[in-house]
Amino acid sequence: MTWRRIFKHFPTVILIVDILIRIVAVVAVPRNRRPSSAMAWLLAIFVSPIPGSVLFGLLGSSKLPQDRRDKQREINDRILDATKGIDDVHAVTNPRPPWFGTVVTLNRTLGAMPLLPGNTATLLPDYAESIAAMAAAVDEAERYVHVEFYILTRDESTFLFFEALERAHARGVAVRVLYDHWATMRNPQGRVTRQWLRDSGIRFEEMLPFRPFQGAWRRPDLRNHRKIVVIDGDVAFTGSQNMTDPSYNKRGNIKRGLQWKDLMVRLEGPAAVGLNALFITDWYSETDELPTDAEAEPLIEQRQGPDSLECQVVPSGPGFDGENNLRLFNALVYGAQERLIIASPYFVPDDSMLYAITTAAERGVEVQLFACEVADQFMVYHAQRSYYETLLRAGVRIFLYERPIVLHSKHFTVDDTVAVIGSSNMDMRSFSLNFEVSLMVHGKSFVDEVRLIEDDYRRKSREITLEGWLSRPAGLQVLDNVARLTASVQ
Repeated sequence: MTWRRIFKHFPTVILIVDILIRIVAVVAVPRNRRPSSAMAWLLAIFVSPIPGSVLFGLLGSSKLPQDRRDKQREINDRILDATKGIDDVHAVTNPRPPWFGTVVTLNRTLGAMPLLPGNTATLLPDYAESIAAMAAAVDEAERYVHVEFYILTRDESTFLFFEALERAHARGVAVRVLYDHWATMRNPQGRVTRQWLRDSGIRFEEMLPFRPFQGAWRRPDLRNHRKIVVIDGDVAFTGSQNMTDPSYNKRGNIKRGLQWKDLMVRLEGPAAVGLNALFITDWYSETDELPTDAEAEPLIEQRQGPDSLECQVVPSGPGFDGENNLRLFNALVYGAQERLIIASPYFVPDDSMLYAITTAAERGVEVQLFACEVADQFMVYHAQRSYYETLLRAGVRIFLYERPIVLHSKHFTVDDTVAVIGSSNMDMRSFSLNFEVSLMVHGKSFVDEVRLIEDDYRRKSREITLEGWLSRPAGLQVLDNVARLTASVQ
């Protein structure tokens, strides 16, 4: 009799739960969330209240546990104390755009790192040469080598680098390695690489492992997407390239002939110390251990030269209260007066970035976007395409890099004097969910070199037109727009 009563009232109970979920969602979901993201979550919950609310419980918050956020604030305070007054110390050797100072202040406020002169930079657009350059720098290490990659695998393309790490470790250099747990372990060579690190005796840690039953609950899809190598605080590398084969060792990529094309930069000067401070932050977050003072050199050290570059390291991610990279990118786009050239493999902007870029084009700035003709991520690829019509109507020129190359470079140039290069895509995942590193560089010589690379991209790309884009099959247009909805669920 009891079971009959339960089944009799079951539809009523489900209806009440359904209504309560919807009421609570309307109140809770929009709080401190972008309107577009809130609407996407509400749509998911209203279409399917119970599964939608469960997903929101798992993925609805991008905040890290309090202890990790406290560590980030602790490191920020240390950097601010160590560099107090430094912004007024160094002389400006190269003329700056009138808006540039406020962007520097913005980055300093959000990420603590100062703008420092005295840097030299070498761009590395070739995949194999980049790995060889990092391996050669490791072979010169005398005190320490700090390595941090989203994906780190020992394979036919990267063995030179791993052998260099092993040699450094054998001669007594302190070698520390960080890699993103999920991204590396899901790679076909990830577990083999972890075993090699264990056998070698090199210290390593997995970043952001998801271990909810060990007392640390967080959103499971938060990722550390940074790419950093630092040698002795003198030389550093950063950019878009993972330490893995250009096919990512995946059978599907190999079958399709996909090869990744990236851009890294080799730095000498205070920027290397800034990148090392970022590595130390991530190491501290994972291990509760701060490397010795000898390995955390003061950022105030400067090596001024006649052709030196001003560089500012801009960290971003869930450890910060604001979306540092998004704010930087928007500020630079609004500062552009003549030309803005963007390379981003995953371009899924939020409303603020879309407005900034289209506004730049409509006020007469020459705006170009380099994206991929082919991609590895189905939903992101189609979500990105949904923005092309709006961009083309505003006057943005769009170039699709020839298949089967996946143009994975992440950089942009503003007028003739400012560039940004790093790990961050221009999408909502990079803005909100990924730990990223961006390097803002002020210096015409550097921008000129990036422009040469952009010219090469253009020669190997197909420009799309508004008329041609609107004539694509209706089914693809529907797919693009549906994928765009999923990109807003952050």
